[in-house]
Amino acid sequence: MSLNIVRGKMQSPVRCVKYGTEGIGKTTLAAQWPNPLILDTEEGSSRIDCARVVCRDWLTLEGAMHELARDSQGFKTIVVDSADWAERQIIDHLLKKSGKKSIEDFGFGKGYVMLAEHVAKLLSAADQLIDRGMNVVFVAHSKVQRTSPPDETEGFDRWELKLTKHSAPLFKEWCDLLLFCNYRLTLVEGQDGRMKARGGKERVMYAQRAAAWDAKNRFGLPESMPMSIDQLAGILGAADAKPGWMDRVKAAATAGDLDAIADDAAHAVSLGQLTEGQAEKLRKMIDGRKNEIEPADAEVANA
Repeated sequence: MSLNIVRGKMQSPVRCVKYGTEGIGKTTLAAQWPNPLILDTEEGSSRIDCARVVCRDWLTLEGAMHELARDSQGFKTIVVDSADWAERQIIDHLLKKSGKKSIEDFGFGKGYVMLAEHVAKLLSAADQLIDRGMNVVFVAHSKVQRTSPPDETEGFDRWELKLTKHSAPLFKEWCDLLLFCNYRLTLVEGQDGRMKARGGKERVMYAQRAAAWDAKNRFGLPESMPMSIDQLAGILGAADAKPGWMDRVKAAATAGDLDAIADDAAHAVSLGQLTEGQAEKLRKMIDGRKNEIEPADAEVANA
């Protein structure tokens, strides 16, 4: 067995979770990503000039993501706004399906296990969009949570995703970029000796973890940045770097065209522009398209 060794950085679309305080402009910023479509679960994009699909329940949201995995319709970024409302829709779906009034009614934490399973399905659907070459951004609200790390004698407050303790870790592990958006505050000592906050108008994004919030990035971004799409320009070219493979397969007119696409895809894998998983899906699509084309070629030859 020979190993397919790929060196260097691999380009791929961005998995992002962006959360922060109310009204800071999280949705507006997400709408500035490359050619976005907002899957709006809370109807918070109504005053933004953007493309959207209003998803008022879990089945609509799930169906929209699966449909986009089949046909991207030219979009480069899919924004789910918001993750916490999507979680609420999943809970409502589970309660309606089972005839329960509360997720606690399932007993012994079973309801939260079912919730986590559906969140995993949501993230799996997001991965299908990633495989199609689209960025995926989950927008979420924030909350202040008391935490007590094992190595600390006293607990402290910190900003967290406004999700249940069963869902939040799944989103954090899934994403490559976890951004916390807030207003920058500076503490100054007043005349009475007490510390007072000053500022509160400058919007910033934090891309590295601190005691007061969760954040991370796999792109070498600085700890904090102005809340501007320009700060992310260096990582948002990844989705455009991958050719429209699926569209090429659909447009192929002969088996020879498909063979050429397969050769190009193999070369893209060697360059790290496609993963093995993406290439395998592409090969299956090429085989299916060949089955459609070859009967037509045979009829032409017979004529």
